[in-house]
Amino acid sequence: MISDSDLNHLRRCVELAKTALEKGDEPFGSVLVSANGEVLAEDHNHVAGGDHTQHPEFALARWAAANMTPEERSKATVYTSGEHCPMCAASHGWVGLGRIVYASSSEQLVQWLNEMGVTPSRVRNLPIQDVIRDTIVDGPVPELTEQIRQLHRQFYARKR
Repeated sequence: MISDSDLNHLRRCVELAKTALEKGDEPFGSVLVSANGEVLAEDHNHVAGGDHTQHPEFALARWAAANMTPEERSKATVYTSGEHCPMCAASHGWVGLGRIVYASSSEQLVQWLNEMGVTPSRVRNLPIQDVIRDTIVDGPVPELTEQIRQLHRQFYARKR
């Protein structure tokens, strides 16, 4: 169930995705929130330089490992504009973070990219639950998916 608080954090993820797009990067943004609702860290994609491991979800997992206890991590929530890729889902699982909430799914992204004629990634898009166990996952959130779709359209229109 998506709460008003969840929507607010997801809207911040969309803003971060827009920031990534403005910097010439793929439009993804993520926010790490503590059990008591405090925003602990946030980031956006940094893959434009060629290092495709520079996803915000991966960065937040590394930040959490360095700055939070295992118990704090297990009670935290990661909000993100797009469903975790397998690399990010695995890092989330290895670090022991809690709930994941995403605005748009990997399945939606694959469909959008296919409609735009974008060559698929070498990495398969898998649902988070196919990568990690015992994690509450909520998404997609219909109220935000069209905004995310438009950000991807803008990104790939620039590349043509």
